[in-house]
Amino acid sequence: MQNPNPYDVVIAGAGPVGLFLACELRLAGLSVLVLEQAEHPSSPLKRLPFGMRGLSAPTIEAFHRRGLLGGIAAPQPVGGNVSAAAHWMQQARRPGGHFAGIQFHLDTIDTSKWPCRLPDAAGAHMASDMEAIETLLAARASAMGAGIRRGLGVEGFDQSDEDVTVRAGGETFRARWLVGCDGGRSTVRKAGGFAFAGTDPEFTGYSVEVELADPDKLSPGRHYTATGMYTYARPGTIAMVEFDGGAFHRAQPITPEHVQAVLRRVSGTDVTLAALWLGTTWTDRAYQATAYRKGRVLLAGDAAHIHSPLGGQGLNCGLGDAMNLGWKLAATIRGDAPAGLLDSYFDERHPVGADVLDWSRAQVALMRPSRGSRALAAIIRDLIGTRDGATYFAERVWGVGLRYDLGGAHPLVGRGAPDFELADGTRLGELLRNGRGLLLDFEASPPLRALASRWSGRITYVAGNARERLGLSALLVRPDGFVAWAADAEPDFEEAAQVAVRWFGEPRIIR
Repeated sequence: MQNPNPYDVVIAGAGPVGLFLACELRLAGLSVLVLEQAEHPSSPLKRLPFGMRGLSAPTIEAFHRRGLLGGIAAPQPVGGNVSAAAHWMQQARRPGGHFAGIQFHLDTIDTSKWPCRLPDAAGAHMASDMEAIETLLAARASAMGAGIRRGLGVEGFDQSDEDVTVRAGGETFRARWLVGCDGGRSTVRKAGGFAFAGTDPEFTGYSVEVELADPDKLSPGRHYTATGMYTYARPGTIAMVEFDGGAFHRAQPITPEHVQAVLRRVSGTDVTLAALWLGTTWTDRAYQATAYRKGRVLLAGDAAHIHSPLGGQGLNCGLGDAMNLGWKLAATIRGDAPAGLLDSYFDERHPVGADVLDWSRAQVALMRPSRGSRALAAIIRDLIGTRDGATYFAERVWGVGLRYDLGGAHPLVGRGAPDFELADGTRLGELLRNGRGLLLDFEASPPLRALASRWSGRITYVAGNARERLGLSALLVRPDGFVAWAADAEPDFEEAAQVAVRWFGEPRIIR
């Protein structure tokens, strides 16, 4: 069946990345349709304990800037099973994260090493679960007018210079653009002929919920063994990896007999399973698309990059893709995008994805069942226990150090804008909820006000002092919350105008 009315954008995949992108595009007033293969959004793997995800600073800031953060709270364990949800809750010292299971702690981190950040309303890290995140984003996307069709997975497409015709479930949909957010086995990526390059897996990972006949045979916590690694949280939550080259992943059904055999090999015990309640497998396969755009087709999230779930950075990386892409694609469709704006999506996000893949590979190197890996892990454990070491790992894991190369000399350019609190109590993040750029002028300079007026509708001008402004006189912030220009003293108005043209296109003519 042909759908006669074209959309501005069709998004393949109603996971967090596709839904967040839909919200961003609807914020710009575009017509959006999200197609999802799964009939229902719910899955036990999206709930605790396996659905828990740590949210990085850029993700938290993005949600804060769009008014979403209040709807995402750290999940509470079902039935009071705290250890199954997060065994760190029972520790005397609060961990801030880990690298290959080696924890760093909050009381060791020196936040003064991050002079471009302020203590803000959003914070630098928190946890939630996949179901809560998807539920919130689906509700927001629907409320904003995005169409979501479930049970319709994209099967293929044809594109021309003007549009894309998408086939799904016996129907066809026309759109000006198609974005594949349809996961690691992306149909859009494969049908579009995107090259996918990387490294093959070394292990099969298992996340299982079981009942043990003899639970005392396993010690709680994380354990490295001669054949792999396992983490056990009572009464029956187990994650384990077996270095089999990824041979078992999706090769055959997960049975109690197989899980028991792997657990015995990895743990070196004769532990017995009484029941297998839930199980899934994963690997450390690390691949990335060599291009994120082909004509009118784009990739984001796991469709563009896959890696092991170690450290939980995949969700954050994908949401960062959506935040970066949304306003750029919207400006392109509106016709006011400067030359090369959409290409900057790949230029900025591909290095971030590549870095996440290498971060994952480095963790796998520490997990290998070899004496060399154990020796290297001991050194990392010593380093991560120091103040400088914990601060470095927190900066990487939390995404605090994320900076795009935007070419500006000021140390704040390319970084997420600090959440300045103005004298009236308004915070910078709240000023970005309309999806426009922001010129924040602490000195209330008439020339800056006049400059911003030339981009009316694309840049919001706000004048006012802040409680702590890091020595700045003014800054220009992109719609995704990243600083495009900043001035410490008297602003260079010509420089500010050039930067505005670069990111917001030519100004309108004022007569």
